Amino acid sequence: MPIIVNLDVMMAKRKISLNELSERVNLTLSNLSILKTGKAKAIRFSTLEAICKALDCQPGDLLEFVAEEE
Repeated sequence: MPIIVNLDVMMAKRKISLNELSERVNLTLSNLSILKTGKAKAIRFSTLEAICKALDCQPGDLLEFVAEEE
């Protein structure tokens, strides 16, 4: 998939655990884990907003486009 989720990178930079982030954004650990591992097919803007607020970052810090080679 050409969209890469860098949630784990931002969590490491902010020194925050998955459990703590889960509590701050009111999401289950399993849903955050799906995002963190890049297995998510979609993300709601409200979820993205909550994560950005909790991690004090921009959406572009979490999402990256990498073109697939043809």
